[in-house]
Amino acid sequence: MKRLEGKTALIVGAARGIARAFPEAHVAESARGALPGIDIAWARQSAEEMATAAIVVEIDGARQDFIGASVAKTMAAPSGSGILIKNATIIVSAPIDEIARDDCARVRDINVAGTLFILQAVAWHMMERGKSGSAMVVASRTSRCGESVVAACCASNSAVSSLSQSAGLILVQHRINVNAIAPGVVDGEHRDGVYAFIAKHEGSLFGRKKRDVGSSVSCGCAGRTGALAGRAVFLASDEADCIVVRT
Repeated sequence: MKRLEGKTALIVGAARGIARAFPEAHVAESARGALPGIDIAWARQSAEEMATAAIVVEIDGARQDFIGASVAKTMAAPSGSGILIKNATIIVSAPIDEIARDDCARVRDINVAGTLFILQAVAWHMMERGKSGSAMVVASRTSRCGESVVAACCASNSAVSSLSQSAGLILVQHRINVNAIAPGVVDGEHRDGVYAFIAKHEGSLFGRKKRDVGSSVSCGCAGRTGALAGRAVFLASDEADCIVVRT
């Protein structure tokens, strides 16, 4: 029997970036997968490229009507546990003396409020049907330490990490385990824009900045998205039943 057989996985923000490997890993363990995305065409293309049998639906973490409809469609399996992985975030690169209020509000609405209300909708769905489940939110190492040109994003990661703990303390009473994954430096397209901005801000070369960041990690290189997918599968499995309110 596969580790996630009979479970339904709602993976928000997996069409690209750090969580791209998550759907394949969950479907490989027999989870029924769903790929909600704000860019529906990109989500469909990603599902085709990953050759998964994922349901593709549109979702916008800043709009409550999208959240409710997407959760209802994708979590409607008649039996089994539910899995939520919330990764979708936006990054606004600007030093503290240049960031605009509107950009800060967008980061808050999508990264923090989006996480809260998607988690709430999935939890309501599970509780109404008496289902157990697990929820993981993807934060970052910057939830514990700042970076010079992404202040709003660092603050949102701290909020998301704290939110996962608050939610976990309540939802564990309903057999729903909530945890956060806070990866360190992970290579991929999601980081390239940040590297380019920091390099420009510091007057250095993009390639050099990327190498410097990777070599600053204790193991000497950036992490891999596949390793993160394995951790998410573990936290969604029955093996992690006793793990809750952890980052």
